[in-house]
Amino acid sequence: MKMIVGLGNPGSKYEQTKHNIGFMTVAELAKQLDVTLSKHEFNAITGTAHVGGEKVLLVQPQTFMNDSGRAVGELKAFYQFHDDEIMIIQDDMDMAMGRVRLRQRGSAGGHNGIKSIINVLGTQDFYRLKIGIQHPQKQRVVDWVLTPFTEADAALINAGIDRACAALTDWINGETVAQLMNQYN
Repeated sequence: MKMIVGLGNPGSKYEQTKHNIGFMTVAELAKQLDVTLSKHEFNAITGTAHVGGEKVLLVQPQTFMNDSGRAVGELKAFYQFHDDEIMIIQDDMDMAMGRVRLRQRGSAGGHNGIKSIINVLGTQDFYRLKIGIQHPQKQRVVDWVLTPFTEADAALINAGIDRACAALTDWINGETVAQLMNQYN
C-alpha cells in the first residue's frame, strides 16, 4: 500500500494558487486513475485506487499548509504506512516553473508544510516529488505562493503536473525512487 499526499490549502480561495500544486497534482492523478476524492478522514480528503494489485491512498490534507503533518501523521498511524510508502508532492520556489524533481529524503528547505510533516513523523526520510513554481521577482514570497499561475505559466505547470503524474504512476507500478530520479530529474 502507498500514500500519495499533495500539499495545499483547502478552500476555493486557494484552489489555483502556486502553493496548491500538490492538490492539483493529486486531483489530476485521481482523474487519471478514475478515483473520486470524497472521503473525509483524519483531517484530509482521500480517495483509494487499486493499480495492479497495489492499493494507493490519494490525500489532500485539509489542515492548511503549515499544519500538514497532522493529517499525514494520523493517516500514517491509522493505515500503518512505512516511511518508504509515503510520497509528498510539494511546490518548490528554487526550481524553474513546472520542473519536476524527486528526492528520497532531506530537510524542509524552508517549506512549512514539509517542516510540519518532519516534526510530526520525527524523520526526514520520506519521498518527495517537487514541482517548481519559480522564485518571485518583485513580490513577497507569501504573496507569490498564494496567487494563481499566469496564463503564460499555465502551459509549463500543466506539463509539470503531467510529468509528475507519470512519475507517480511509475512509482505505483513498482519503480524505485532512485530509478525515477534518473528518469525524471
